[in-house]
Amino acid sequence: MFAFFLSSGLFLGWSLGANDASNVFGTAVGAKMIRFRTAAIYCSIFIILGAVISGAGASHTLGKLGSINALGGAFVVAFAAALSVYLMTLARFPVSTSQAIVGAIIGWNFFSGALTDVDSLTKIVSTWILCPVLSALFAIFFYKLIVFIIQSFKIHMFTLDRYTRNGLLLAGIFGSYSLGANNIANVMGVFIPVSPFSDISVFGLFNLSAAQQLFCFGGAAIAVGVLTYSKRVMATVGSGIMDLSPVAALVAVWSHSIVLFLFSSQGLEAFLRSHGLPSIPLVPVSSSQAILCGCRHWNGLIKGR
Repeated sequence: MFAFFLSSGLFLGWSLGANDASNVFGTAVGAKMIRFRTAAIYCSIFIILGAVISGAGASHTLGKLGSINALGGAFVVAFAAALSVYLMTLARFPVSTSQAIVGAIIGWNFFSGALTDVDSLTKIVSTWILCPVLSALFAIFFYKLIVFIIQSFKIHMFTLDRYTRNGLLLAGIFGSYSLGANNIANVMGVFIPVSPFSDISVFGLFNLSAAQQLFCFGGAAIAVGVLTYSKRVMATVGSGIMDLSPVAALVAVWSHSIVLFLFSSQGLEAFLRSHGLPSIPLVPVSSSQAILCGCRHWNGLIKGR
């Protein structure tokens, strides 16, 4: 029975992979620096790793948003979000899976009479503003840095092309890991309270918690979405919104990837707290907002030169 209810979460994972993989490799594929097949394989592998290894952080905040303590409720919430993302994917629009799942949870709370935690909702909504702003700031920083390096070291065009290609691949790998770590909460977060799994040991080498087992299933569903249906949205992000040069694509993807990592790293949060610094909330954020804001501010910087 749990497998049936989990199917909506897997559908949401597939929809996320089909839509949000474009935010990681869409600019590189659109700039024709990396082939789609290569991008899809790397993206799939590192999304699963990010989900299993680092997915626990952002799921805590999402879980506080509402009390979905029944399998039927988890199924409805995940299915509503999945259907919304799927319809936008059909239209070739990159959309926020984070916003879709938050809206679905609030809708369930309203229907069931459960309370929506205002503090958690405020924290999540504030990141929808903070996330694109940070992405824009990182894009400005990387733009200035790359211009300085090119002008100072007089890098040859062919050498720059090779560096850019390798940089896009590394950024895509890092971005895929960050996407899995941050957005797996959207896919499987509502199922954690009702999961029947228990902690297991894998060949005596390492342990997988109940949540990590869910994240593994969700990560695999995202990977299938990447491999089977992400090419359409990649085309939109890579060239349909604005034409990006390879260097512009590099700036946009690195900015996006770092922002997603910041909002999912428990290690960074612990480090900041231990030094008395304000920590960044561990919240599933919109990768679509991050990549699009990075692209737009690169374009604005180029026009303003």
